[in-house]
Amino acid sequence: MSVLAIIGGSGFAALPGLEVEESRPVETRYGATSASLIRGLLNGQPLCFLARHGAEHRLAPHRINYRANIQALVDAGCSSVVALGAVGGIHPSCPPGTLCVPDQLIDYTYGRVQSFYNDEADGVCHVDFSEPYSPVLRQQLIAAAAVAETPLYEGGTYGVSQGPRLETAAEIRRMARDGCDLVGMTAMPEAALARERDLDYATLAFVVNWGAGLSDEAITMDAINEQIGCCADAIGRLLAVFAEQRAALSG
Repeated sequence: MSVLAIIGGSGFAALPGLEVEESRPVETRYGATSASLIRGLLNGQPLCFLARHGAEHRLAPHRINYRANIQALVDAGCSSVVALGAVGGIHPSCPPGTLCVPDQLIDYTYGRVQSFYNDEADGVCHVDFSEPYSPVLRQQLIAAAAVAETPLYEGGTYGVSQGPRLETAAEIRRMARDGCDLVGMTAMPEAALARERDLDYATLAFVVNWGAGLSDEAITMDAINEQIGCCADAIGRLLAVFAEQRAALSG
């Protein structure tokens, strides 16, 4: 049976409903993972869970050891990854509280280690990244959302900013002109590294604020955290159905 991995983003240092069987720190050839790797069951589906920002949300997006996190999931036997991520909304159809399964991304980050093939000794590998997200995994998430009666924005482009600061209004206007529907800070290089390791990868994003300049209200961490809490139940229901459906397919 293939092992599912869920990477928890902001507000998800743990996974509701997960029956924990093992939790242990992991050291890879690329260094330590953000947090302990947790193995368990969610609705009968074996999975691994990893908190991207650490157990206490101590790692800013640009400081995450993405290579160690992805390599640890590969070493644990994972074949599919659902990455949770708090994002800002740019498209009018993506207000705060919206769950999204994007199908494209634009990378605006810099200074991050973008590849496992980073040193001369690693050689060179050019992966096809035309479709950064797994179509099969995306459709499974969309189907689970329908069963869970959870509204979902299907598709869209995720613009990946450097962080940790939020964007300027001018940057959001540029992203909108570029075709971005969402803005977040963690999809890259995570998605590309997953592709280099032949992992099916999809993002389940949840909108926690409007992008800068798109609302009269100031963007505050209190408001963002409140919105994360509002999204948590819907995400939990969707993932529970998703895991159940995958278990049925595997059985």
